[in-house]
Amino acid sequence: MTCTAGAIPMPAGDFPDRKYLINARELGERLGAVTLIDLRPAEDFSLGHIEASRHLDIYGVSLNDSSEAPLNAFLAIFKTLFGTRGVSRDTPVVIYDHETGERAARAVWLLAVLGHPDVRILDGGTQAWTASGRRLVRLTAAPAPADPAKAPPTSPPYKGTPNLELLATRFDVHRAIDDERTVIVDVRRESEYRGTEKRARRAGTIPGAVHVFWRDHLDDQGAFRPAEEIRDLYVSRGVTPDKTVIPVCHGGYRSANTFLALKSLGYPRVRNYVASWAEWGNRDDSKIIVPHSSAGSCAKRWRPSVEH
Repeated sequence: MTCTAGAIPMPAGDFPDRKYLINARELGERLGAVTLIDLRPAEDFSLGHIEASRHLDIYGVSLNDSSEAPLNAFLAIFKTLFGTRGVSRDTPVVIYDHETGERAARAVWLLAVLGHPDVRILDGGTQAWTASGRRLVRLTAAPAPADPAKAPPTSPPYKGTPNLELLATRFDVHRAIDDERTVIVDVRRESEYRGTEKRARRAGTIPGAVHVFWRDHLDDQGAFRPAEEIRDLYVSRGVTPDKTVIPVCHGGYRSANTFLALKSLGYPRVRNYVASWAEWGNRDDSKIIVPHSSAGSCAKRWRPSVEH
């Protein structure tokens, strides 16, 4: 096994590509050699977090226009936010949630888009960490108020070369609708997909999109299912590695989790729709359909087949 300088060596495991994954045991062996970021709400962080973690809550920072200027401004915000937490290209980054959750997944994906060479999600999050016998530490006192006259200078923004091939804009999605080499995956709840739950001005889904609820590739503990089960799930819906895959949700959070699952399976071309339905569902020029309900719909949670 080989690795580049500063990278975390990873075992092959059951996923063909563990570029974005780390488990509790592996993280426990490398504490002190990574930048740890906790993406949970501040209240959860204060009650218990992995030692030496830095807290960052980016849940409300979203995009509703993926044209060039707003997209560039959006990415610049995250360069600044990650910079305030000491993120640099020189040190591997591990990001976690309470599970393999949408918050952490989106942060991992965003940092990958910004060009970080080694950023990973803790599979199973704090639940997996404590289940492995490791502890969380609490904040015992609030930090002292900062004196503006003595405050240290603001940390420089994260510097990297963006990889925009990892994201999709509305222009990419428009082109994908009639492209047989691309599959759009709507990862939202069944009610959002079918238009019975309305979270934007318009409801429904993108023409040709297949529905695979994002939590169907997680197990009951909120960690990734075995690779073979996840692969079977997506292939059964026509989401195959020979195609470019564009996951879509409402704000790029849940679809980032699908991005990580598919990339870990070795899918070479996965592009998370950065603005998702918050953009698509609020535009007059978006193509939208309302799927008909049918027997045996995807509303039932997918389970792997068991051979006897």
